[in-house]
Amino acid sequence: MKKNYRIAVLPGDGIGPEIMQEAVKVLQLVGEREGVTFTCEEGRIGGIAIDTDGTPLPEATVKLAKQADAVLLGAVGGPKWDQNPGHLRPETGLLGIRKELGLFANIRPATMHSSLVEASTLKPEVVSGVDLIVVRELTGGIYFGEKKRYDGPNGEVAEDLCIYNEAEIERIIRVGFEIARKRKKRLVSVDKANVLESSRLWRKVAERVATDYPDVELSHQLVDSCAMQLVRAPKQFDVIVTENMFGDILSDQAAMLTGSIGMLASASLAAGSFGLYEPVHGSAPDIAGKGIANPLATILSVAMMLRLSLDMDEAAAAVENAVWSVLEAGHRTGDIARDPSKAIGTVEMGQLVRDELSKQWQPK
Repeated sequence: MKKNYRIAVLPGDGIGPEIMQEAVKVLQLVGEREGVTFTCEEGRIGGIAIDTDGTPLPEATVKLAKQADAVLLGAVGGPKWDQNPGHLRPETGLLGIRKELGLFANIRPATMHSSLVEASTLKPEVVSGVDLIVVRELTGGIYFGEKKRYDGPNGEVAEDLCIYNEAEIERIIRVGFEIARKRKKRLVSVDKANVLESSRLWRKVAERVATDYPDVELSHQLVDSCAMQLVRAPKQFDVIVTENMFGDILSDQAAMLTGSIGMLASASLAAGSFGLYEPVHGSAPDIAGKGIANPLATILSVAMMLRLSLDMDEAAAAVENAVWSVLEAGHRTGDIARDPSKAIGTVEMGQLVRDELSKQWQPK
């Protein structure tokens, strides 16, 4: 294990800086207890970068990220920039950095912890025990295809091109199989093969790759059916692999099974161990600056970073256990509180996690 890691920290917009501050404090505590130095260098992305640098993804940010061992990102966007042209939208910065860093695999776990069953809007018997992962292709498909808008005989016309090639499909399908092999050995590949040619190619490649994983059961599901089944019987799923747009939608839906999108972490991985880690939730501009945002998804993203990019499994487990212990003790931010009058703030939640981490974790 290295003794010094460079972490590119991109707080972004809205609640991003608030939640990031608490996550970095947890990371630094891990460093102190493990005898490791985390050099955290901040960069701008999203709306703040548009205002300061005139672009949602400055070259300096790309350079910072490429020189780092991993990237920790907050959130981007807000109504301030909603009317901007496409190239000056905060979300363009996210798409751009994924492309620049070769982050093709997005990993989003959705796990229902026993202490949060009451936070879900679904019945306890439906969500209790949910433990699934959505593996989303991140750099292809309709989000990155050619976009056009022009005048036609019946008014304005808009086009978004969806393109996938075999190599792009195969590498993400293999990620799905590798994860499934380490879990319950069940993989559901989600497409729209009854309508889309790109999905028919997706299904063909999935079947071919499956021959290399005879120990993993592969099944196919249409995206509309999958969306329905995630609500009806989510425990039937273990690992879901799908293309970019479908994965964007389904992973958010899966996140809400757990009661709050503010609880879900994610990893976006390149080939090898490099990754970008971020909470699933957005920038929540309506609560920015109020000190009430939930920092746990970002803290859990730190745990994913420790495990997947930095090979620090023990530290990752310690952070996760600290989060669950705080929740089991009944502490809640407003988004997951049954009684809003008893909710705690961002800083207090972060401090409780660090206190629990210090109390529980005895590194070797």
